[in-house]
Formats: sequence, C-alpha cells, structure tokens
Amino acid sequence: MKQAFWISSAVAFALEVTIAQTPAPAPKDTTKSPASQLAPKTVTPQNYPIEQIQAGEQRFTSECGFCHGRDAAGGETGPDLTRSALVADDIGGDKISPMVRAGRPSKGMPAFNLSNADLAAIAAYIHNQKKKFEELGGGRRSVDPADLATGDAEAGARYFNGPGGCTGCHSATGDLASIASKYQGLELLQRMLYAGGRKPPPARPKVTLTLRSGRTRVAPLASEDEFSIVILEPSGAQHTYKKSDVTFKIDNPLSAHYTQLGKYTDADMHNVYAYLNTLNK
Repeated sequence: MKQAFWISSAVAFALEVTIAQTPAPAPKDTTKSPASQLAPKTVTPQNYPIEQIQAGEQRFTSECGFCHGRDAAGGETGPDLTRSALVADDIGGDKISPMVRAGRPSKGMPAFNLSNADLAAIAAYIHNQKKKFEELGGGRRSVDPADLATGDAEAGARYFNGPGGCTGCHSATGDLASIASKYQGLELLQRMLYAGGRKPPPARPKVTLTLRSGRTRVAPLASEDEFSIVILEPSGAQHTYKKSDVTFKIDNPLSAHYTQLGKYTDADMHNVYAYLNTLNK
C-alpha cells in the first residue's frame, strides 16, 4: 500500500519540498511550485558586518516584511527575494536601493523614502538571507498531485459546509464551481491555504483611521506593527501613524483564511482539498 504523504501545516505554509537533486531544464509546468525552478546564484559573493545585518533585519521586517515575509522568502503579495535575479546581480545595494526608492507601482510596490544607511542595511540583510538559502544546497521539486490525494472528500464537504465556515464566503456552485478544472495539485492547495498569494494579487486590506481631530481617513494598508500603522497615499507614498494617536479598523476580506490556517488539522486540510478536487464541472 502506498504510504500517505502527509504535509504538516508548517510545510504546507512553506509550499515547497527540498530534496538533494539537480533537475534538468524543463518546459514551464503550471502545476509546479515556483520552488521547482533553481534560484539564480549570487554573481559576486559578499559579506557584511553582523551589526549591519541585524539593523537591516529590523528595518526590513518593519518596511518590507508585510509583503516579502520576515525572512525575505516571500509573503502576502511580495515574491521571494532570495530567489530574485536582481538580488543575485546586486553588489552592496547598487540595484536593490534604486528599486526600493522608486518602487514598482504597477506591481503594487510603493516607493520608500529611506536613508542610505537604512538601504545599505536592508541590502545586507537580504544578501545574508540569500546566502543562507544557497548554503542549504540541493535542488528542489514540486509536490506530485498524487502525493496530496490522501483526504476524504465527504469529510471535506462536511467541514466546508459546517465547522470550517467556508460557506460564509464561498459557494461550491458559485465562485468555486469548476475550480478543480482550473487548478490541480499544489496550485490548488496554494490557493486554498494562501488566497492572498494568488496572481493577480488581491487588493490590499483597507484601513479606516479616525484621527484625534475627528477626521476619518480610508486608505489601503501598507504595513502594521505593534506601535504604528502605515497607509498608502494615492500617489503611492507611505504615511505612518502612531497607533496611540488614532483609532482604526482594518477590513481584510482574506482574514478568514488567515484565521483558518491556525485551525486546520492535517486531516481537515487534506479532506477539504479532496472535496475541492470534486468541483470540476
């Protein structure tokens, strides 16, 4: 009997499997994870002072972590920077810094007004993260759809329509009709677990701010930490407010997905995946 290939929640969140192999070039396969492509190697190896890397980690986490992940390996809407060709070609921030300052508005990345020291520290942190991933060695492959086919579709339907609360936003005969005809294998699991990572990316969460003056502002959320909340102006510039100076409410249509990630058991996850695979007509 074929042993079931269970993917723990932590591995499912990473959405990649690492194995020691060097895959041969192959045509693009939409059922494969981006991790199936080898990351470009750093052209010019670089080392940075630990103090600069630590400073860069703090700055990166507050300014970039919301989109690119705290470890620079990809987040809500931003790509994995440790697998970026631009980062691979960068030397000391000569390519990273101009990109951060200019932004990429067409791709949802705003411009950042940061000091040279901050930009250099961020570049140092990104390079250090890339070096760590490169030192892991080995190649990567995607998960075979057959490896994921271990769930019970009937149990998944019960969870979907019951305790999972999925019908509060989705319908098997509405937005999810024929979803298994559009996405298979890991790509379907990705969309189920990480709805925020789909392409094109969903709209940013909206935040409603009430200032001490009584004025109310509604704007896209850029980032948030323990002490501040950052919004995007229509120009693409960022505006930071101290949480102590405002009251706010964040409206994120994907919040139910994020909450659900903490509730799924392995069985729930694979059962719902099996149920979604039946929605192919």
